[in-house]
Amino acid sequence: MAGGGGNHWEDLRRQARQLENELDLKLVSFSKLCTSYSSSHDRHHGDSSDTTPLLNNSTQGRLFETMAVEIEQLLAKLTGVNDKLAEYISTPGVASQNAALMHTLQRHRDILQDYTHEFHKTKGNFLAIREREDLLGSVRKDIESYKSSSGVNNRRTEVLLKEHEHLRNSDRLIDDTISIAMATKENMTSQRGMLKSIQSRVNTLTNRFPAINNLIQRINLRKRRDSLILGGVIGVCTILLLLYAFH
Repeated sequence: MAGGGGNHWEDLRRQARQLENELDLKLVSFSKLCTSYSSSHDRHHGDSSDTTPLLNNSTQGRLFETMAVEIEQLLAKLTGVNDKLAEYISTPGVASQNAALMHTLQRHRDILQDYTHEFHKTKGNFLAIREREDLLGSVRKDIESYKSSSGVNNRRTEVLLKEHEHLRNSDRLIDDTISIAMATKENMTSQRGMLKSIQSRVNTLTNRFPAINNLIQRINLRKRRDSLILGGVIGVCTILLLLYAFH
């Protein structure tokens, strides 16, 4: 009975050691995966390129999910083996070896606790990086969308500003033209008023002083007569000179 119990204990210990070795290898690969992704993530953000796909759609993301499930299964199996070791220690008939067995069980439990802590720590770091990348990817998309819409808006704004400036220049030109036309109209109205005033004064003087009007008319007639006499004298002299010159 003791031999059979000893074999059962050793069989459980072999299972525990095998699971611990598998967990150790898986955790090393899991840690390398997280480190590799973290490095590629930093290089990607050092670049200005946005062509790298998000982690959820990458091979690393799928590999991470697969390895996490495998490690959780191994941890569950190792927990079950440790529980069986604890049940064996509680079995009557092994009390004389209880202290040594408890020490061995505690060692396996410590290893399980260390592996569980390391797994959750690595998984948490990986998920934090993925969440940060998802957030940054969303922010980058929002920024690109804003830049794109801002570029279109800026071009539209420039066109509208140019049209507005053209309309303002046209308004100024029209205002200047209207001002010139109004000034010209006022000047012509003023001149017409002055001419009417002068004509009215002349008519008033003529009507008031008829003698002056007659005197002016006589002067004009005398000037016309003198002009005719002078023209006749000049004509006769010219003819005489021509006759003398040809003779």
